[in-house]
Amino acid sequence: MRRRDVIKGVVSSAVAWPLAARAQHSAIPVIGYLDSRSPEAVEDRLRGFRQGLKEAGYTEGENITILYRWADDRMDRLPLLAADLISRSVAAIITAGPPSALAAKAATTSIPIIFLVGSDPVQLGLATSLSRPTGNLTGIDIFTGESVAKRLEVLRDLLPHAARMGVLVNPADAGATDAQLKEIDAAARAMGLQIQVHNADTRAEIDAAFEAMGRDRPDAVFAGTTAFLNGRRVQLAQLAAFYRLPAI
Repeated sequence: MRRRDVIKGVVSSAVAWPLAARAQHSAIPVIGYLDSRSPEAVEDRLRGFRQGLKEAGYTEGENITILYRWADDRMDRLPLLAADLISRSVAAIITAGPPSALAAKAATTSIPIIFLVGSDPVQLGLATSLSRPTGNLTGIDIFTGESVAKRLEVLRDLLPHAARMGVLVNPADAGATDAQLKEIDAAARAMGLQIQVHNADTRAEIDAAFEAMGRDRPDAVFAGTTAFLNGRRVQLAQLAAFYRLPAI
């Protein structure tokens, strides 16, 4: 089953319960969608999200309204965008990635928040327990953080003589990035790989990081998985091809 299908099914189920609970208060439920990226970066996931809602009985523009708030890769805008959604009394807030989920969590303790993250929600501060969650947050972990070692193994299988690795991370997403760097460091040491970390919080910084790696010529490039970097996957692939750097 494709990841998008899993996300679609789980998120649609998670959204349905606050909508049903509040349907009696509004003829057409209104939900908020908070994302640190731009809509162009997540077109495929938006299609899956809308399809999941439709399968749960909700069609945008007919019996549900969605208020989209995009930070356009400016993390500092998220608290203001979250506050705006809350001021509009949305029935629930959908978030993608730790930065938007944490911004929503800091803004409300009553409106249901549904998150999608790639690392342990407890470590990220989104839940106190996986077995007994409390508060107004629920969601899914797609385990991209836990797959770090496996991704390095795949890259090493393709490049058995690789010794130096460039690692691209997104420090603005501190919780996810810190967790991934710990996994990367441990796995790299076990494989005898030297790593050089490059930080990027903007499109221009991704360009600059690849330009630096193009000069330094590591044997391969490992891109971390955060909402921002996932949204820039086309740029990452194009730069890796331009500089002729094997990448994962």
